[in-house]
Amino acid sequence: MTERTLPEIHISALSVAWLGALLFALLPATSHASGWTGTLKGGGQVNVDPETNRATVTRKGVQSQLWDGVHRLDDGSYIIVNSGQVIPNQAILDARTPAQPRDIEAWEGTRIEGYSPCERLVHRVCGFTLACVGQPACEPALQLLEMENGERAASPDPNLMTFTSNQCRQADTDKGFFTSCPQPHGDSVPQARQP
Repeated sequence: MTERTLPEIHISALSVAWLGALLFALLPATSHASGWTGTLKGGGQVNVDPETNRATVTRKGVQSQLWDGVHRLDDGSYIIVNSGQVIPNQAILDARTPAQPRDIEAWEGTRIEGYSPCERLVHRVCGFTLACVGQPACEPALQLLEMENGERAASPDPNLMTFTSNQCRQADTDKGFFTSCPQPHGDSVPQARQP
């Protein structure tokens, strides 16, 4: 067995300490880089923790949990909060992955044939007759339908897909949160709720 001399032990311990300090310094930067922030339309900075998806909002220096529901951001997009956690949208996912060049989306300029994407989402999640209105995902689906109807009404061509129409298309693929209503379909079509 080879004995170590005091200078070798000192250098080895110094190297370990330096490496540990470097890793500790880089850890918060790595975690922060994958986080996401946005500004609510009515004011307030939203922060989404990258590890837990917990959403908090800071208004006038006071931070609090963001309540469940659909929240419109100042850029016109929205986030959905369920049980205090954000369901990651494309902007949040993009913040967690390296930037890619944006191609024109296939849905842009597409005419809506029959039911709109948000109407289809509400039909699937809440039921045609709103039989599953108490289901947790029904309220966010109805809020999205209301936002889509507002965008379509303000558009020069209300028969074209809107930003929220595409968000509903994406939400319709999330069968984990937007679960289907088990009730049979009726004849009525749900409309956006009046404020």
